[in-house]
Amino acid sequence: MRFAQLAQVRFGFGPAPGRPAPADAEAILAALRAPDRLAQRWPGLSTPAALAYAERFHALKKAASPRSMPADPVAAEAAFVAHRRLGDQVRIESLQGALARAVEDAAGMRERLWAFWRDHFTVRSKRRQEGPLACAHAEALRPHLCGNFRDLLRTAETHPMMLIYLDQVTSFGPNSRRAKKRPDRGLGLNENLAREVMELHTLGVDGRYTQTDVRELAELFTGLRVNEAGLFFAPDLAEPGAEQVLGQSYGGDPAQLDDIYKVLDALALHPDTAQHLARKLAVHFVGPDPDPGLIAAMAEAYHASGAELMPVYRVLLTHPAALLPQFEKIRQPFDYVATGLRALGLDGAAVMALPQAEVRRGAYLPMRAMGQSWRAAPGPNGWPEAAADWISPQQLAARVSWALAAPQRFAAPVADPVAFAQQALGDRLGPDLARAVPRAESKPEAAALVLASAEFMRR
Repeated sequence: MRFAQLAQVRFGFGPAPGRPAPADAEAILAALRAPDRLAQRWPGLSTPAALAYAERFHALKKAASPRSMPADPVAAEAAFVAHRRLGDQVRIESLQGALARAVEDAAGMRERLWAFWRDHFTVRSKRRQEGPLACAHAEALRPHLCGNFRDLLRTAETHPMMLIYLDQVTSFGPNSRRAKKRPDRGLGLNENLAREVMELHTLGVDGRYTQTDVRELAELFTGLRVNEAGLFFAPDLAEPGAEQVLGQSYGGDPAQLDDIYKVLDALALHPDTAQHLARKLAVHFVGPDPDPGLIAAMAEAYHASGAELMPVYRVLLTHPAALLPQFEKIRQPFDYVATGLRALGLDGAAVMALPQAEVRRGAYLPMRAMGQSWRAAPGPNGWPEAAADWISPQQLAARVSWALAAPQRFAAPVADPVAFAQQALGDRLGPDLARAVPRAESKPEAAALVLASAEFMRR
């Protein structure tokens, strides 16, 4: 199979009618090195805007409370409800923007990488006022997708949403000034962030660290807090003295934010992190049991470059084991919907022109029925990679329903189903499907056969 066709499927969101495929790996790498024009064209919610939303949420909720004795209770409640609904709209807008970027990205890989890294650094809002902040966390990652992992790691871990999601805002140094001042409150350590940083985000579950390393890292993290302006460091909450993490001493008196950045940098550069990230990227893009040589080459590129990501992507795009025409992955629901819209000929502008209600009915709710609620992964480890997790009878039924409705719903009728099948699948079009498409009772059913086929769902 030619690189151009394979790359569209493995590293992008499939073919798009009338748009050329990347000719080779250098074309994709050049696109990744270029400015992020899609984020410029359709910018997502910024972290300051999300923090301002949460602050306004609290203010309006308090103003509407009976304890505040508002002069006009009905108006106060209406203002709060309207603001709360605005937060719900942000979630749909973030999905709409992500779909627009996915169908518009010529090479597709930047958007696939964004999906990978926002899942790697999973966050989920636990309260309605934090929903926009979860969307802003994903946007904060984008400038670092093709840079150095140290910058990506710093941004992800110290973002207000991560600190809230993993309960860092409830962690106190057991011997901190605040804890000693208020012994009656039982203020103590929360290890969630430290554990996930090591287990999920850097060294991996099999990494060379101990429970003592986790606790020491958790003590080093004390002092990280969030206010209306974002991240800040509170020395009076921090555990005093130096902490030993993986045999290295960090911090001291006074405690400083810079010590936290230093330990994150060290974790980013650790050999176990190189192996963990290389394997995870290979599993995500290539298959459930990637070639050890591919993983080793990616890890070596990471280590040799000092955690630069572009050399890793180069190996992923050029290693023979990553270019075998075997498609063992099942497209997750977001990936599936984006690939379907792209195959139907929608571009980013068409997606952004859709009414919010249509995005909700045509993407948000169907994705949930397929098993993937937008921006709501079940745990800090993100969405599962195994194909079996995405092909239950109910999930497949939801995909078939979407495939039947999509051409009409998105005003993208298929004029020639046979040509559509050939364009959407290329060399992956199997003989059984090739015979079934022209025999379908109607053009919509023929298009649905393609969109709901095993060939289309695999990548």
